Amino acid sequence: MTRWRAHDDRGSAVTDFALVMPLLLLVAMAVVQLVLTMHVRSTMIAAAAEGARAAALAGAQPQAGEVRTREVLAEALGTQTAQIQASRIRIAGAPAIRVQVTGNLPLFGLVGPQVLTVEGHAFVEQP
Repeated sequence: MTRWRAHDDRGSAVTDFALVMPLLLLVAMAVVQLVLTMHVRSTMIAAAAEGARAAALAGAQPQAGEVRTREVLAEALGTQTAQIQASRIRIAGAPAIRVQVTGNLPLFGLVGPQVLTVEGHAFVEQP
């Protein structure tokens, strides 16, 4: 016959694992979500800036910026459904192009922004 001991630690590792693992999974998912969001944001900013530079070339139209932005987004993010708008503006009196990109963020949960809007600007090249 075995005696029961008051300070027996058998089975405590399983209990500790069951208590800690959900918290670790939550933290890991939050980190992955943050990294994914930052990647999409950086890619959208780079695409908007590239589109603005393409539209700012001498003789180019703002639609050239929209096309180039869409190409960069498709290449970097795959099939990205984003709203792209290019327009002529003035910055400190100088003609410029603004490309605005609005897209959805891929989210795991319901926390955080679901739509992101970024802009890219470039001064218009004079012929």
